[in-house]
Amino acid sequence: MTNRNLSKHIGKVAVVSGLIGASVYFLMINVTLAHIEAVSGHVPFDMRPFGYDPIEAETLLEALGVEGRAYYLSHQIALDTVYPFMLALTLIATICWFGQRMPNRILVRFGITFSVGSALFDYVENLGIAAMIWSWPETSVPLVYATSSATILKSALTTLAVLLTLLVGFNRTRLSVADVRR
Repeated sequence: MTNRNLSKHIGKVAVVSGLIGASVYFLMINVTLAHIEAVSGHVPFDMRPFGYDPIEAETLLEALGVEGRAYYLSHQIALDTVYPFMLALTLIATICWFGQRMPNRILVRFGITFSVGSALFDYVENLGIAAMIWSWPETSVPLVYATSSATILKSALTTLAVLLTLLVGFNRTRLSVADVRR
């Protein structure tokens, strides 16, 4: 495969995975997470970038009730098994697509690392939320703190990965403008 064909392929992967990821995110924000918040009157675990403590976790789980907890597992966690992969694939493909001509690939490497880390911590968060729901009402304090830590790390790594993607895109644009001027 030539460099031009590879670039086109990576670009297509970035666009298609981005569309799928954005669609899943739209569903989560506007349907599942909105429903969880409406049922419980509290912000869902997934939407707390600075984490939560055992009292906040207990309050949310209690307020969800049996049906809300079941919905969290069957709808939100189900969608959130697709989303981290699609987001990571989108970010990685975009970073690789934009970063092909960068002389120093350190930003590309960090962007890929942060994207993979973001997805991994999102999956750890999902497992922790599922474990808290399954163990309810006997949720352990260490489990809440571990899940909350995964939420915080997911949020931080996602932010860093997106910022690096934007930075790589900016550098790509800057290099393209410089090439045109020559």
